[in-house]
Parts: sequence; structure tokens; C-alpha cells
Amino acid sequence: MEAGVHFGHLKKKWNPKMLPYIFAEKKGIHIIDLNKTTESLQEASAALKQIAKSGKKIMFVGTKKQAKEIVTECAKRVSMPFVTERWLGGMLTNFNTVRKSVKKMQSIEKMLTDGTFDSITKKERLTLARDKDKMEKVLGGIAQLGRVPAALFLIDIGHEHIALAEAKKLGITTFGMVDTNSDPNKVDFAIPSNDDATKSIAIIVNYIAAAIAEGLAERQAAKDEDVEEVTSDENEKKAARIQAEAEVEASRGRGEKTARTPGAPKRRVPNTGRRTGAR
Repeated sequence: MEAGVHFGHLKKKWNPKMLPYIFAEKKGIHIIDLNKTTESLQEASAALKQIAKSGKKIMFVGTKKQAKEIVTECAKRVSMPFVTERWLGGMLTNFNTVRKSVKKMQSIEKMLTDGTFDSITKKERLTLARDKDKMEKVLGGIAQLGRVPAALFLIDIGHEHIALAEAKKLGITTFGMVDTNSDPNKVDFAIPSNDDATKSIAIIVNYIAAAIAEGLAERQAAKDEDVEEVTSDENEKKAARIQAEAEVEASRGRGEKTARTPGAPKRRVPNTGRRTGAR
């Protein structure tokens, strides 16, 4: 956390429930206690790290102008879904329908690139391309999301109240930047901070992204260890099998030598018959 960063908010109606996180008030402006911000941020980061380590998805939601670019860059860095344009009602509660729209978008994109639409008119192709671009703008960030995410990270929980309501309805864990005008009890993990300043948003979101990246790295390391253990077990089993086969072959060879030793005299069979013509 950078020292001296102002996490207070411009003068506006503040929520009394934020009182535990307020350091002071100057001329109607409530200044957030940075110690509280640091504690909450570390707690939220630890939880998000474990979610990422378990292989589950965390959706970033930041449709405010100040947050769009930062959220997009950080979410892409850790390969997590994100929404930075308009939040579609039912994006979580009606996820199957949203997935159909995503598949339609991907289908149009594929057909535009593989030459399937070469036979249609230029005007029709242009119309499809525009439709695809519109859907890409809204749904592009969740194109690779195959199921409802395990957690939501929100920039300004008041601004993203629809997304928050849907997450609560589905029992999805919620994390959010909470300013002095918001209710911190509405999210599972509240991070008291200024959600209007680009610099404070950048600090918080980058810190969260770093924690998620750490969780993903630990998950990959654990997978690599498992692969090494499996490979080692397979090699040991293979070596044991080869040794067992060699011992079987060796015992067969010894058995053949015992049955008939090379160079041993043949057994003579006595002739009991009489010689013809003998007197």
C-alpha cells in the first residue's frame, strides 16, 4: 500500500455503517483509515488466493469509467472473466441464456473468418459483423466462462448493485471496494477505499490480481508435483515388471539346462532281439 494515498471521498452523503473505517472528517469530507483498508485488503486477498488455488473462477465487475481499463487489464492478466460495460440483467441468475448469446457470438465470429459467409451479400456480412462487435463489447469478457463464477469482485458496490443482488441470490461470495457512502455489510469481504479515484482503484485491483496470480501459481506447482509423482510411480512399476520378467526368463533357462545338459552321454537301450541267421 502506498503511503499518503488519499482514500477518502469527495463531499457527499456518507453511510453511518462505515463509521468503523473512518479515520477523520475534515470540512464534510470523510477520510478512510488506511490501516483498516490494509487489513481488509489482506484478508480479501487471502480468500481470493484460495479460491483461485482451488481452480474456481473470480469475476471482476467494474463498469465505471475510471475502472474499465484497469479491471480489463488485471482480469486478463490472471485469465479471469470480467464485465466492464453494461451489466446485463440475469447475467448470473439466467446464465444459460447468456451462454447461448456467447455461443452465437462465437459462431458468427467463426463463420466470418472461415469463409462460410462468402456467399452472402456484403450488406448482410456487414450487419453480422456489427452484431458480433456489439455482443463482443458486452460479453467478450465472459466468453470463456463455462459456469457461474465462485466469487465476484466489485468496484463500487452501490454502482454494481444489480450484479451484487444476483450474486447474493445465488450464494456467490462477494468482494468489493466500499466507499464512505456504501454499506460494507452488503458484501462478504468489504475493502474500505475510494472507488472514484483511478489511482486508488489501480492500487486495490492490482493487489487483488497479484494475490490471484499467486494462487494460480501454487495450483500449477501442485499439479506439476502430482504429475512427477505419478510418473515416478509408473517408472517404478515398469522397472519392477521388467525385473520380474527377466527373473522368469532366467529361471526358465536354468530349468532347460537341468533337464538336459549339453554333452551328456545318451542312455543305451539293450537289444533283446536274436540275430537272424545265427547258428
